[in-house]
Amino acid sequence: MTIAAILKTKGGDVVSLTRDATVADAVALLAERRIGALPVMDGDTVAGIFSERDVVACLQADGADALHRLLGEVMTSPVQSVGEGEAVIAALSLMTRRRIRHLPVVEDGRMVGFVSIGDLVKYRIDRIEADANAMRAYIQSA
Repeated sequence: MTIAAILKTKGGDVVSLTRDATVADAVALLAERRIGALPVMDGDTVAGIFSERDVVACLQADGADALHRLLGEVMTSPVQSVGEGEAVIAALSLMTRRRIRHLPVVEDGRMVGFVSIGDLVKYRIDRIEADANAMRAYIQSA
């Protein structure tokens, strides 16, 4: 089970912003899309991640003025990423160790997808249920 399998079911449509977007722009996009994080891009390169945690940290530090700050100033960087060939369990382990919930999927220096811990857990549960159903069917047919 690799990250590529998850991207096949999820698709590669990733919403992102650039370093010069504001926190207000990001908050609006997070709310509109009902997502918890988005990559901050510098061309084809992932420069950082901006998440709900970053919103909270900005608001705590700057109050309402945080909404006018640029993402390049407040994003989480450097970015942890995975490749398409990475095992799902390895990505889950990385996320657990680093206490992060989102990972860009990068191949040859450019982002090809974005996965959340929810995507990975859902995929694992679906595979475990499929294996259990196959085992039940095998036992019943014997």
